[in-house]
Amino acid sequence: MAIGGKAVPLSFVAHALAVAGAVMVLVWCIYFLGGLAWEATNKALIFNLHPVLMLIGLVIIGGQAIMSYKSLPLRKEVKKVIHLVLHAIALILGIIGIYAAFKNHNESGIANLYSLHSWLGIVLISLYGIQWIYGFLIFFYPGGTLGLRSASLPWHVLFGLLVYVLVVGNAELGFLEKLTFLESSGLAKYGAEALLVNFTAIVTILYGVFVVMTALSQPPPEEDYGYSAI
Repeated sequence: MAIGGKAVPLSFVAHALAVAGAVMVLVWCIYFLGGLAWEATNKALIFNLHPVLMLIGLVIIGGQAIMSYKSLPLRKEVKKVIHLVLHAIALILGIIGIYAAFKNHNESGIANLYSLHSWLGIVLISLYGIQWIYGFLIFFYPGGTLGLRSASLPWHVLFGLLVYVLVVGNAELGFLEKLTFLESSGLAKYGAEALLVNFTAIVTILYGVFVVMTALSQPPPEEDYGYSAI
């Protein structure tokens, strides 16, 4: 399935938005929220790992994995490995990011899994993992039959894009939830930090849009972008 337009130029826009989003979330968590830490007396520093790892991991690296099949001028077998590895990195960072939120809550005496954002986060990281395992087994190793791969491919692509769109949407819920907490604690609603968080959320949405557009756009015609067992 493809729409009009070439994938590579769209992917360039997505790459620029990815860099902007990563820089913005790091500025927010390090400059405004005080830094990042795995062990700290200030437990908020532990939680700061959560938005950084979720955005850079699941959203940005996960998006790069999705675009890799349409935007990289490499052989299909090489792109398959890149696709698989980038998704694995995204999944691992996502798991660590979720664990950081639990670690912060547990060490701060805060209840876990009380919000829609947290519920969706658990569901989506589980679906992401299932999608990765299924893709590994069917398209990489040991690899399904040609008929099974052909039948699975459209659903693999559709389910992957659906999960990714939901991941981006849940990231927006996370930005909203955290900013609401901060504003309830006295953060200026029109201050620099609030504006930074809102613009980071906007960049995240735009990045997700360009990832999906790239995935649905026309790849360079000289390449074969189908799936096959290595």
